[in-house]
Amino acid sequence: MMEEAPPRRGRGQGLIDVTREDLDLYAVEELEERIALLEGEITRTRAQLDRKRSGRAAADALFKR
Repeated sequence: MMEEAPPRRGRGQGLIDVTREDLDLYAVEELEERIALLEGEITRTRAQLDRKRSGRAAADALFKR
């Protein structure tokens, strides 16, 4: 008999998990690296948001909303 696959994580669950981590366990260098990774994710997220807003504006202009 085949084992069931573990349930898939929900959208955004990784981010929720990251925000619950105990930061006391990290060294200074690890915290700096974490900040750099999070800032990179913020940049990536803002770029995606800008693309979506541009697409929405183009659609609104096309359909004259």
